Amino acid sequence: MNTSAQAKNASVFRIDSFAVPAEAREAFMAQVRDTKDFLDQQQGCLQNLVLEHHSGAQRFNMVTVVEWESEAAFANAKTAMNEKRGISGFDPAQFLNTLGIEANMSNYAAVP
Repeated sequence: MNTSAQAKNASVFRIDSFAVPAEAREAFMAQVRDTKDFLDQQQGCLQNLVLEHHSGAQRFNMVTVVEWESEAAFANAKTAMNEKRGISGFDPAQFLNTLGIEANMSNYAAVP
């Protein structure tokens, strides 16, 4: 297996899907941009995408995909994000609940 393929197999993908009501989109996107900017600065972030569903009926209309170079990079970024949220007092669960946003958040690994 070549080195780039080995690196891809070590990657951790955080994929979060959101059902965002139209009236909550602006507030949601402001928070997503803030989170994206922070994660982009973390060591080991290989790619960080925000995707919006554009065709057909779909319950989950927003998706974020972040690829981390390793489980350790993901864990370090998660710790840094939790520290940031602790300082700011931001509560993601409360934010989503207040805006009526449904979320499905999971970690994935590439299948060799």
